[in-house]
Amino acid sequence: MESALANASAIVDQRQKIEQYKHILSTVLSSNDILQAKKFIDHMLSDDVPLVVSRQLLQTFTQELGRLEAELQKEITHYILDQIHPRVVSFEEQVLIIREKLAELYESEQQWSKAAQMLSGIDLDSGMRIIDDTFRLSKCVQIARLYLEDDDAVNAEAFINKASFLVSNSQHEVLILQYKVCYARILDLKRKFLEAALRYYDISQIEKRQIGDEYVIRS
Repeated sequence: MESALANASAIVDQRQKIEQYKHILSTVLSSNDILQAKKFIDHMLSDDVPLVVSRQLLQTFTQELGRLEAELQKEITHYILDQIHPRVVSFEEQVLIIREKLAELYESEQQWSKAAQMLSGIDLDSGMRIIDDTFRLSKCVQIARLYLEDDDAVNAEAFINKASFLVSNSQHEVLILQYKVCYARILDLKRKFLEAALRYYDISQIEKRQIGDEYVIRS
C-alpha cells in the first residue's frame, strides 16, 4: 500500500495521478480491510496530495462506500470526519456528502436521533459555499422530523425554530406542509393540546395529493 501511494504521489500529470489513486481506492474497497482504508484516508489528507485531488478522491470514496458492510461504512466515515475536522473548511462539500450518507445509513436502521445528529453537524451558515434557503429549510425540517421519530420534542423544536425564519419566504409546498406537521407534533408532545389541535385542524383544511412518498399542497 505504502509503495503504491508513493508511486501515485510522484506522478506529475494530475489526471493520471487521480486515475492511479482511483485504482488504489478500488483495491482498498475490494479488500474490506479497515486498516488499508484508514491508510488511504491518511494519505489523502496529507501534504503529499494536492487539495483538488484529495477532495475528488474523498468524494469518490464516500460515494463508493455502499460496497462495504454497514458497520465498516460507519467506522470509515466516522474516521474520515475525525481526520478532516482540523481542516473542515477545506472539505465542506465532502463533509456534507459524508454526513448525508451516514445519516441515510442510521435512518435505514431506525436510529433516528443518530441520523439527526449527523445532519445537524452540517454547517448551514457556511461562508465558503453557496447554500440557498430551500436547502437550509429542507435540512432543518428533515432533522426535526428525525428527532420526532424518537419523540424528542426539545431537539426537534430547536430546528423547527430555525426553519420558522425560512418557511415564510418559501414556495416549496412539500416543505411548508412538513414544517406545519412537525410544529403540530411538537406542540402535541409538549402537551399543548389545544394549540396542537388548532394546528392539526389547519393542516386538515389543506387539500393534499400524494406524489410518490411526498404530499404537496393544492391551491
